[in-house]
Amino acid sequence: MMCTYMNRAGFAMGFERCHRLWRAAGLQVPRKRTKRRLAASRPRPLPSQRACHVWAIDFVQDRCADGNTLKCLTVIDEFTREALAIEVAGSIRSRYVVAVLSRLVSLHGAPRHIRCDNGPEFIAHAIAAWADEEGIDLAFIDPGKPWQNGADESFNGRFRDECLNLEWFRNRVEARVLIEAWRVHYNTVRPHSSLGYLTPYEFQRKTIKQQPTALRANF
Repeated sequence: MMCTYMNRAGFAMGFERCHRLWRAAGLQVPRKRTKRRLAASRPRPLPSQRACHVWAIDFVQDRCADGNTLKCLTVIDEFTREALAIEVAGSIRSRYVVAVLSRLVSLHGAPRHIRCDNGPEFIAHAIAAWADEEGIDLAFIDPGKPWQNGADESFNGRFRDECLNLEWFRNRVEARVLIEAWRVHYNTVRPHSSLGYLTPYEFQRKTIKQQPTALRANF
């Protein structure tokens, strides 16, 4: 059976000639790309809808003047933009992360989700067991896609530009003091354009006042 094809000028040609011209022109048929499916065990929370709904955690690294490394664990509330903690140490393992998050949960209550990357400190069994006990979903971003944790990435950029790049830490003790002072200033003094030029504390108080009385007990 002979198949004929019509070119754009309207002339009929056989399959072999059509294939020969196709090869000579270097044409290709677009490959069918399979759609990637999200893993059911990896929840992708919606944008945070209230305070203490979604927390984001990440690491920022620097170095002191005495040569010692600084590893900073940053924890923020995505809704209020509040820097809940900046933990400074030379090395931070999974159990250290659990201790920091447990302290924050005792102060602020447990969030519904914690967004983080796939670093070894965050995928450890100690983190998973603690989150399961607290009823918290760990929302891991896809490898190589830091923009999926955009709120904390933005915070880390400001932290580096406004603190780490401007300060000269002689040792870790001094780094802890100065970084904590910057965190307090960030939460209470520095206005944020994304919050209507309010500080995180001002925005949180304003949000609480707008909540119904029955919901205020949760904050």
